[in-house]
Amino acid sequence: MRLMKNPEERRNEILDAAEILFVTKGYNKATIMDILQACEIAKGTFYYYFQSKEEVMHAIVMRFIMNGEAAARRVVADPGLSAHEKIFRIIMTQNQPDDRKLGVIEQLHSVQNVEMHQKSLVETVIRLSPILAKVVEQGIQEGVFHTPAPQESIEFLLVSSQFLLDQGIFQWEEEEFQKKVRAFSHIMERVLGAEQGSFAYVTELYFPHQA
Repeated sequence: MRLMKNPEERRNEILDAAEILFVTKGYNKATIMDILQACEIAKGTFYYYFQSKEEVMHAIVMRFIMNGEAAARRVVADPGLSAHEKIFRIIMTQNQPDDRKLGVIEQLHSVQNVEMHQKSLVETVIRLSPILAKVVEQGIQEGVFHTPAPQESIEFLLVSSQFLLDQGIFQWEEEEFQKKVRAFSHIMERVLGAEQGSFAYVTELYFPHQA
């Protein structure tokens, strides 16, 4: 007799199996039948949780985004960190994806998945911007940032970084990418009213071998 599982456990089991299939076989080639076989579940069980393969992929992406959001919230909640230290740690956690996440991101860069990729970028901005805005407000209180619009400043910075620094979209040569990152650190200083050179660590996070 098949063991009855908690609904959340079963849902995550489906997502885990689908994630492996999407990365190893490719999202466009993987089928719902592949997922059923990998999980050893009936079609009815699958459709109880998800209406389509697209919905499964969206749930996988959202799981990564929500994990990133939770990590950022933990950093912001630490009373012992300065505003700059919090931004440093948040960027570090967001820019250190594991192999599983990198595999999913690669699938999102496929031409067929451009709409889903766009939605993931929008969701990331929506979820991270209010968290980072709180850090900017802390920086204003500390006297290291000077901006009348913390939320809007962060939104512009997030949108530009999520899009322009996405190597899957632009595929910059390394030298070009380095220039973009250095320019972005200067733009952060201007937008947030920070001291010149205070965001140099952003470049170091992207290129630690040059630090």
